[in-house]
Amino acid sequence: MRAVICTRYGPPEVLQIKELEKPMPKDHEVLIKVSAATAHIGDTRIRKADPFLVRIVFGMLNPRKNLILGLEISGVIEAVGKDVQQFKAGDEVFGLTGFSGGYAEYICLPGTVEPGTGQKKGMIARKPAHLSHEEAAVVPSGALTALKNLQKAQIRAGQHILIHGASGSLGTYAIQLAKDYGAEVTAVCSRSNIELVRSLGADRVIDYTAEDFTASDTRYDIVYDAVIKAKPAQCRKILKPNGVFVNNSRLSKMEEADLLFVKGLLEENKLKPVIDRTYRLEDIVEAHRYVDTGRKKGNVALTLG
Repeated sequence: MRAVICTRYGPPEVLQIKELEKPMPKDHEVLIKVSAATAHIGDTRIRKADPFLVRIVFGMLNPRKNLILGLEISGVIEAVGKDVQQFKAGDEVFGLTGFSGGYAEYICLPGTVEPGTGQKKGMIARKPAHLSHEEAAVVPSGALTALKNLQKAQIRAGQHILIHGASGSLGTYAIQLAKDYGAEVTAVCSRSNIELVRSLGADRVIDYTAEDFTASDTRYDIVYDAVIKAKPAQCRKILKPNGVFVNNSRLSKMEEADLLFVKGLLEENKLKPVIDRTYRLEDIVEAHRYVDTGRKKGNVALTLG
């Protein structure tokens, strides 16, 4: 099978396509033929070994041999292990890989808990029928991270939330999730993305190139710094006395129930993915180079079809 290998830590050019042996599913796993993946900022951080913790997990001097990046996938189950009852061959699924493995024509992911561990390394659910594989692939990481932040903040109807980085992957999902909870949303983005965030439900928009949102007279119940670029002390100045600041740190574990909740919102058309660009797997270097610019709107998809 074709797969993208991270040959060393560094710029996008360290990514190379290589032929590897097709994996075989264990008894608790399913074999998925990958139709789409994503060029995710998490993948670029592993590629660059930024933060340093990446080296502890994936290799100190160089990445471990044949490291395949790819946090998110969508595809079709080709085979199932003998212990898997929930899925069958032919099912279209989407989900998280557990940090790596998505940049390949095939991947094995848990279809049930691993015996003796009670754990799943990665998670999948059936793909909403109305979504393309590219649309489904860009959902899991961004939507679940935004959801866990809103859950951490204990968001509820009637609250006013400010979302910094509202036009990115996390921000575009956070707007829609916050509106589903019944909150009032103020989105912070650049002028060029104002119409996008309004189309997703933002009630008010602040152009950060023209206005310092941390100097606002408005007080918020929640400030969500989705891009981790604002100073927490400044953000806390615009919070109500019992307001909450969150920024993707110290989140609770993503659960299969969270993925199924997001799947339900997708099927009810209460949540929609935003795709900026789509690249072929062969153009992975160009895709990572674009993500590195920091100017993407929503998500960048990879097609393996």
